[in-house]
Amino acid sequence: MKKKIIPVIAVLFLIFIILVGIIIGRKIKAFMPSSEQQDLETYFGITSQEEAAIELNRSLTEEKALLRDGGIYLDFNYVHDYLNDRFYWDANENILLYTTSSNVVKASADSKDYYIGRKKDSKPYKIVLVNVDKTYIALDYVAQYTNLTYEHVKDPDRVLLQTKWGTIQKAGIKRKTQVRVEDSVKSNILCELTKEDTVIKLDVMDDWTKVATEDGLIGYVQNKRLGAEKEETESHDFEEDTFLHQMRDYAINMGWHQVTVQEANNSIASVLQNSKGLNVISPTWFYLNDNDGNIANLASVDYVKYCHNQGVEVWGLVSNLENKDVSTTEVLTHTSKRENLENQIIAAAIQYGLDGINVDFEALESAVGESFIQFIRELSLKCDGNGIVLSVDNYVSSEYTKFYDREEQAVFADYLVVMGYDEHYAGSKESGSVASIGFVTKGADDIIAEGVPAEQVILGMPFFTRVWAEKLKDSDGDDAESASEDYVPYELSSEAVGMQSAQRLMEVNGAEKKWLEDMGQYYTEYVNGDTTYKIWFEDVKSIEEKLKVMNGHGFAGAAFWKLGLEDPAVWDTILKYIH
Repeated sequence: MKKKIIPVIAVLFLIFIILVGIIIGRKIKAFMPSSEQQDLETYFGITSQEEAAIELNRSLTEEKALLRDGGIYLDFNYVHDYLNDRFYWDANENILLYTTSSNVVKASADSKDYYIGRKKDSKPYKIVLVNVDKTYIALDYVAQYTNLTYEHVKDPDRVLLQTKWGTIQKAGIKRKTQVRVEDSVKSNILCELTKEDTVIKLDVMDDWTKVATEDGLIGYVQNKRLGAEKEETESHDFEEDTFLHQMRDYAINMGWHQVTVQEANNSIASVLQNSKGLNVISPTWFYLNDNDGNIANLASVDYVKYCHNQGVEVWGLVSNLENKDVSTTEVLTHTSKRENLENQIIAAAIQYGLDGINVDFEALESAVGESFIQFIRELSLKCDGNGIVLSVDNYVSSEYTKFYDREEQAVFADYLVVMGYDEHYAGSKESGSVASIGFVTKGADDIIAEGVPAEQVILGMPFFTRVWAEKLKDSDGDDAESASEDYVPYELSSEAVGMQSAQRLMEVNGAEKKWLEDMGQYYTEYVNGDTTYKIWFEDVKSIEEKLKVMNGHGFAGAAFWKLGLEDPAVWDTILKYIH
């Protein structure tokens, strides 16, 4: 019996030993580093022979470069968003534009030729490729105008782009080790390292450091494998473009003169006579008049001569609001039409001897923002070449107007006018001030925060106010509408009036005004029949509060909309702040 049991025990013991071995083996394997090599094409996300991965400042991006005819091409949107947003692509006419401080550089799709102004030049490669839904630019061409360096590494193909410079930390390797995809010994191996290698430290953790190798592999190395460290300073010798401006050596005191018919030019003598210290006048003479970029013209040579004789410069205003049948988007997004508009503006400025142009393009859609900026770039070069000052009117900053890109405007335009009014406007859902001091101050703060130099900013101020009328509705309050929480029991309307007209309305209706410190304005309200009227006054005192904001921010001056609506007494106050 014992002889039969012994073999069974032996077998069971053997099974036990095997099981223990398996368990121990698994435990050991769990702590043993993986020796599996990472497939680099998978790591870089490369799916075809025409693709190359892109690393930007040692960070792998999702975008891929196109390898074509021995050249490297980048998607236009990637170039614009990450490398150089001054490149402009006209998808309507298939033209790539880049604007320097002296020329507009043009390259057509699938061509090796490009034009610097009117001078033709060529590259040994096609500059722009158009593939169905994507536009690609040759990387060598991008680098010509951009502070970047790049390296093309093969097997697999990747492009190492760098646009940031400064101090980096490098580390040597103590002994042979690996760069792994993740911060774990079980992660796949990207490459092997030896004592001869160095890596760039990107992020140090408790046990691992994220590193970049010289050939663009980004992964993790155990801290205990890293050796001596040293700092290096990376730099790139690139000559940035220099932009100059036509700045006046005196504070700007500008008034807009609304001219809607040719005969209105005859009033210039009385307009100037009723002002004091005005050194720039901007008549509303030009506006976009058709979808080919042609302009309507109300200008007068005699008007300009008279102003010059009085020591007043004339900056003709160009608007896009008068002809409702015109599509500003259509004109600005077609290079040929946009250039026609620019040429007509410059031709008129030269013909009438204008000192400057004031661009007032409002109510644009965000989709046309890039084209508007390109318009300002191109127009600025034409103005500069003819000694014409370029100023651009702007809304106060908001989420809805970011596409106006005021910082880029300031690179090219000489002055930016911040229209510090229309806080509440004709279409507002509630009554309120046209330009409370808080609104004006925030507008001034914001444009500086956006990167516009204070010496290029002109603060726009209103000579008008709005008389708000809240007329009670004919309703007994029993219907569903009046039961709503959002129900407003009155119909709201407003009328823009001058300073003195608002004052007379208050006096005729026996009302009194009180100063609102937080608004920087006087306020009144009165009732006439079933209508309540409310006025936040613009007057000498409110304008002075805004002039203090102008001075406090070190702005270039002020502009006033519009001449003829002011109380004559306001000019003495303006002269205290603008000499």
